[in-house]
Amino acid sequence: MAFSVRDVIDILIVASFVYALLTLIKGTRATQMITGLFIVLFFAFLANVLNLTALKWIVSGLKDIWIVVFVILFQPEIRRALASLGKPHFLYLMREEMEMVAREVARACLMLSDKRVGALIVITRTVGLRTYMETGIRMDAKVDANLLVSIFSPYSPLHDGAVIIQGENIVAAKCILPVSDSSELPPTLGLRHRAAVGLTEETDAVVVVVSEETGAISIAMDGKLIKGEEIGDLEGYLSSILSGR
Repeated sequence: MAFSVRDVIDILIVASFVYALLTLIKGTRATQMITGLFIVLFFAFLANVLNLTALKWIVSGLKDIWIVVFVILFQPEIRRALASLGKPHFLYLMREEMEMVAREVARACLMLSDKRVGALIVITRTVGLRTYMETGIRMDAKVDANLLVSIFSPYSPLHDGAVIIQGENIVAAKCILPVSDSSELPPTLGLRHRAAVGLTEETDAVVVVVSEETGAISIAMDGKLIKGEEIGDLEGYLSSILSGR
């Protein structure tokens, strides 16, 4: 049987879609859900082949609601995928802004780390974070390392929750973020780190976390948590992420 050009294009498109889907769900709770879906499909196939009446009836009933269930279960992953489709690089921070934000955030995190003061700093990229800004106190101040340190000071009324940066400005503090329930995360991971990962499961934001217990600095993005030893130069790492390199 000969393959036509159309067949090759068809296969490439399907393969690209499957690869993109697997990349999207890798390391997220969707991995277990996809496994469960394949198990259900296997039993559906088995029911048809062996003509198992009761099992066919159950699978037939599930067939009518599977789309709704799929959307509900995969809501965070679908939202993140749609937000990242055709992500326009010109909407990223301008280069000068990006370098300034990376520098000031890195300086603040290093100072907070030395003092063993916890922090949660969100840097907005292309997906708006208005919903999360409204959970905190609105601000309008240029990003500055000393200001960030003072916000997260234990004596500051704004120290609980996250700071959100948009462009070159701090736009909100004391914000509440969604907490990840991913089984891929270590059970010992604290609420601050889970909140950082939770936001990046739903948006393309970059979140920098400073541990109050150890002073360790981590970065959350794309639903993953990157530890300090993998980061190296914090300012350079942030600059690279924010510029899309």
